[in-house]
Amino acid sequence: MYDRGTPPLKRLQTYFSVLTAIFAMASALAMLFIIAFAGFDHPAFLVWCVFMGCTFTFVLSLVIGHYMADPLSSLHRKAKAVLEGDTRVTIEPDGKLYEADLLADDFIALSEQTKTKMSDLAVQQKRQTRFISDVAHELRTPLTAIRGNAETLMDPDMPQELRERFCHTIISESERLSRMANELLTLQHIEEGTDQVMMQRVNLHAIAEDVADALGPLIEERGGTLEVTGEAPDVLGIPDRLQQVIYNLVANASRFIGEGGHIVVKLEGLADRSVVSVLDDGPGFGNVDPKMLFTRFYRGDNSRARNTGGTGLGLAIAKSVVDAHDGTIEAFNRAEGGAAFIVALPSIHEHMH
Repeated sequence: MYDRGTPPLKRLQTYFSVLTAIFAMASALAMLFIIAFAGFDHPAFLVWCVFMGCTFTFVLSLVIGHYMADPLSSLHRKAKAVLEGDTRVTIEPDGKLYEADLLADDFIALSEQTKTKMSDLAVQQKRQTRFISDVAHELRTPLTAIRGNAETLMDPDMPQELRERFCHTIISESERLSRMANELLTLQHIEEGTDQVMMQRVNLHAIAEDVADALGPLIEERGGTLEVTGEAPDVLGIPDRLQQVIYNLVANASRFIGEGGHIVVKLEGLADRSVVSVLDDGPGFGNVDPKMLFTRFYRGDNSRARNTGGTGLGLAIAKSVVDAHDGTIEAFNRAEGGAAFIVALPSIHEHMH
């Protein structure tokens, strides 16, 4: 970055002042010549002196003008080369002219800003392309099921029991499509930061209990248990979104525990972090890379996830929410069996209000 506090010896204003001074001196000399030689009989000599003075001033002005214009011309050539795609050209202040150095600085800042925006645009475009591909892939299965069952229902001789079964499949797949659409919109709002909600102090134990109240009966119906233990320091966040994180993690675990399975939501504080752990005693997720679990539409067991109503977006939403709260989320297989999902969020210190 060029030092904008450079002494004004190279400012354009200085050169214009010097040029004006030269013209003033030349005019004064011309007047002196006229006064000095007015009484002599040598008018040709007087004209010659005035002509030489003007010529000298003109040449000197050209030299100064060239010196002033050269850095700007050089900057123009470099900028044009960059616009034409020549990556070998670099625009840097050369120290010849103050204003040209300031302009070069602005070109550098503009170039860096443009590169950053182009990079962000490329990432966003890649994300959108992948998003469209994933959605198209995921929509194909339920739409195929709906169409196949609807076509089968056209058989007038179909038994009523079988007809009801196919109708139930159509309704089930339609409901899954609705959930997928809602979760995709949620994911988009989170990633784009369009949630117009102010953050506030959140008690993690309270929202974990709300999740237990909502999912507990369903888990008990499947023969499992859900327990909330421990305490964690409060965090700064959006209550509904953080509750959604715990809800999605518990709902995910509930799909993989068997009869008599257990899910524990464990709260604790570690250093300056509030930690929420969702532990289950199911089969775990095998040798899968834990990072893959948080990608859109990923399922460790597609058929099982679909049978339990999963859309493959719950963990992706959880990760996006945690990232938006400057937290981390990790997963690992427990040594005693089952899976563990660990969410760590910045704690609110006691002196903060």
